[in-house]
Amino acid sequence: MHSPCIRETSEACFQGCCLASLPGFPDPHGTDPKNLSSAAVSRYNFALTTVSSLFPNTQFTNHESLPPLDESFSSFNKAYPQYSNTNQADQIRAQEYYHLSMSNHVCLDYIGHGLFSYSQLQKLPFFEISYKSVNLNSQILYGGEESELESKIRKRIMDFMNISEADYSMVFTANQSSAFKLLADFYPFQSNQNLLTVYDYENEAVGAMIRASKKRSARVLSAEFSWPNLRIHSAKLKKIILNKRKKRRGLFVFPLQSRMTGARYSYLWMSMAQENGWHVLLDACALGPKDMETLGLSLFRPDFLICSFFKVFGKNPSGFGCLFVKKSSASILKDSTTAVSVGIVSLLPATRRSQFPDESATTDIETEQTSKLKLHKGELPAASSLSGPLPVQKISNETFESYEISDVNFKQKGSSSSEIVELEMPLDIPQSLNKDSSVNGYSQIECRGLDHADSLGLILISLRARFLINWLVNALMSLRHPHSENGLPLVRIYGPNVAFDRGPAVAFNVFDWKGEKVEPTLVQKLADRSNISLSHGFLQHIWFSDKYEEEKEKILELRTIGVEGTLGNKKRDKSSSGISVVSAALGLLTNFEDVYNLWAFVSRFLDADFVEKERWRYVALNQKTVEV
Repeated sequence: MHSPCIRETSEACFQGCCLASLPGFPDPHGTDPKNLSSAAVSRYNFALTTVSSLFPNTQFTNHESLPPLDESFSSFNKAYPQYSNTNQADQIRAQEYYHLSMSNHVCLDYIGHGLFSYSQLQKLPFFEISYKSVNLNSQILYGGEESELESKIRKRIMDFMNISEADYSMVFTANQSSAFKLLADFYPFQSNQNLLTVYDYENEAVGAMIRASKKRSARVLSAEFSWPNLRIHSAKLKKIILNKRKKRRGLFVFPLQSRMTGARYSYLWMSMAQENGWHVLLDACALGPKDMETLGLSLFRPDFLICSFFKVFGKNPSGFGCLFVKKSSASILKDSTTAVSVGIVSLLPATRRSQFPDESATTDIETEQTSKLKLHKGELPAASSLSGPLPVQKISNETFESYEISDVNFKQKGSSSSEIVELEMPLDIPQSLNKDSSVNGYSQIECRGLDHADSLGLILISLRARFLINWLVNALMSLRHPHSENGLPLVRIYGPNVAFDRGPAVAFNVFDWKGEKVEPTLVQKLADRSNISLSHGFLQHIWFSDKYEEEKEKILELRTIGVEGTLGNKKRDKSSSGISVVSAALGLLTNFEDVYNLWAFVSRFLDADFVEKERWRYVALNQKTVEV
């Protein structure tokens, strides 16, 4: 997520990216600070400060023993004094996203880019989308009729993503999955047979691409990730990329970080793939705001790029996906004989003003959201699923209202970082879109969510996320079951632990006092009842060395799923191994109170009867429970 140093490719480069504007940080374990460069010393000191200054030699065995919010925030500020420089984000949150404080809602299931602010929801109509009957090739090569609304939003997005209109064409898609599937349907797998992906978790959008590519005779390959840190197994991935047996390699699908674990990967994998004849698709969906500014597309120019945008953080996750095609690579795409260009959409001005606007599609958020939303009001309508292709169908205002958390609490929960403000209090944030224009009679269609990210800038956003995610990881690891030999940990972290350049997401599981894992879906549902939105996922492609062979048998889960058979609609069972996990993702507007509340919630599992108490409490309140 940061600018790479342009230097010789080395083994070290492939374990993480270098920073141009910010100091970096290698794994401190076993590292002698005397032998490190000044940048590496900064990384080492950061990890040392995090571990030694936050809960030094402290293990919490009772949720009631946790320090209160104010005290924790004070310790946090002492450990990370630069956090106070990010107060502008708190001001934006208080004035433009005040619904988060009003409802005490902790949103840790979002990652990506929000187009608008909540305050705009009260004043401006949002767009709607409609499906287009158009060929992807013709849309890329020749464009098409574009409304003023589409033109302005497209230009704003390309500016925000630091992508030149002279170099890339952009297509609006219904969601992230649609973008991946579209590319799979038109990529020439008949001649470029291989599809190589780099994901340490099951990604629904990539799954759609894999299924589509297999129908077109693609050979699907995947990178593997070494246990226990889940770094890319460099030797294996290099071997695949450098394989000289076939001149035409195929499509290399590469994210810069894991949406689930927060593991980050070097940009140089893209260069290696391109130098060896692969076409590169950069998946930017898991990148945070302003991260594309560090990519340097003049140096790392992927053939394709996919990202997604949601409307309002913490309120309305619907939106659209974007497929970018490098103009010099457009001739690669071939018309599909097995599929049409399903998923390309147009943006239309909203037909009416509404606090809960009608929707016709949603954007992927890389989570298993359905089970979380079912908790409130039974089964959701099919059209409101938060991932996957959707039929052209609108969702009524009442539908959205019914799934909002109803217990609105106007009492402030702490004094650390949030406050209730007057709803009409303006915030002087630069508005970079449509200041004096109108679209179909609507004035000032502003992408204020993108403007907020621009006003904060990359360094401030990165610093804030770094401090918060490392505090959270350290806090979760401080929880230990009472009366257990050697202090049985309550939480296990998967992927990077405390690290300077880890991404702002963490994958973890909760274990009971007997060492048995609490089902991630149950943790997610109980968190949702506490107004904390988490996601869950499935880690996969994990490689165990001989050293961890015994641990492998205890950790991996075997999961059986139904997949389409080769004869059409017939289903067959397929087994996959991996680890089901809970995941929390920090965003632009996450504050200390959010991560503290998650820590406090997870600590309640230290009570051996917590789950059973929650079950009976909700039965007593005559609320519908979901069997796990």
